[in-house]
Amino acid sequence: QVQLLESGGGLVQAGGSLKLSCTTSGGTFSNYAMGWFRQPPGKEREFVAAITWSGTRTYYTDSVQGRFTISRDNVANTAYLQMGSLKPEDTAVYYCSANLFRRHYFPTTYMIPSTYDSWGQGTQVTVSS
Repeated sequence: QVQLLESGGGLVQAGGSLKLSCTTSGGTFSNYAMGWFRQPPGKEREFVAAITWSGTRTYYTDSVQGRFTISRDNVANTAYLQMGSLKPEDTAVYYCSANLFRRHYFPTTYMIPSTYDSWGQGTQVTVSS
């Protein structure tokens, strides 16, 4: 069974940075596409970023393009989300997710929650104005 554990959330002022980590256990991390989603207060979960199992392609929602960077370290079995120029509207619970099948998908497929098989518990990110 694959387990995901997020860390790195917290309170930060607008314009600041945070780096989220998602450490996995079980299975073969290098086979997994990884995604980050977030759920703002009172809203539905939304796609943030994804990276393919090969690490060759990354995808972002428009609102974070140029501010956030997703990456992976297959030795550490960890995916990261480096967040910069944070805004109050980035406030949310951030979830990491894993697609366990070693395959590439059409880009928009990575933005769909049902693409992912395993999810972490989430980490809170709060950006103050």
